[in-house]
Amino acid sequence: MRGQGGSVKGKSAGEYVYDLPEELTVECDGPVRTVVINRPLELNAVNKPLHWALANVWRQLAADREARVVILTGAGRTFCAGGDLEWITSFLEDEAAREESLREGAQIIEEVLRFPLPVIAAVNGAAVGLGCSLAVLCDVVLIAETAHLADPHVSVGLVAGDGGAAFWPLLTPILRSREYLLTGDRIPASTAVELGLASRTTPPNGLLAEARRLAERLAAQPADALRGTKRVVNMHLSQALSGAMQAGFAAEAETMRSQEHRDRLLALLRKAG
Repeated sequence: MRGQGGSVKGKSAGEYVYDLPEELTVECDGPVRTVVINRPLELNAVNKPLHWALANVWRQLAADREARVVILTGAGRTFCAGGDLEWITSFLEDEAAREESLREGAQIIEEVLRFPLPVIAAVNGAAVGLGCSLAVLCDVVLIAETAHLADPHVSVGLVAGDGGAAFWPLLTPILRSREYLLTGDRIPASTAVELGLASRTTPPNGLLAEARRLAERLAAQPADALRGTKRVVNMHLSQALSGAMQAGFAAEAETMRSQEHRDRLLALLRKAG
């Protein structure tokens, strides 16, 4: 059963009630909404309820009339470790769940791109797979000096259809991003900034404070001008991604059915166990 997802400060009669599972919380502080990926014991790996929440939170945030800026971060020491291993392994035998995860994955990317308010990623630790995609699609990416990005889809026999292969080439020099996509290697925070996958680094203990300072500054900007500017910028991304995203998800779906993916995933599961 889903309930209100998040603590509320300065409660008022007109406050919006979020309908989210406990895996994703929304903290309200004046005009700023902090969305927290909340599975710290599992390194914020994305399971079924969290995947659903990441697809549906954006329309709820847009309906919150008092919200002006959003911060996205992870609970604990990780931003998001990518897909939950047990959940994605279940797709090997459950085709309907696999297809639903692909539809929901496309929805996540589309909703983030369509979302009208500025979003600041506060990348407090590893941002891997879908976690990496979520981070780099934000309007400003603040990354802790000790954090890293990675898209290891290829390492488990998958095309990176829900992210890197489609939109990293829009943000980075293709030769540089191609190497990281093909190897799945970690991208240290400073390199992520150099490549254009993050805005700037911050000391780990000052990350959230810096994100809040920036959020408050953006919240004080004229709202219509801020939204309009974001909309025009994201038009470029949406238009450039339309074909690449469709091709990417189709290729990912194909590789999800491959024997190589099955073997790699089961080996990972055995190693984790």
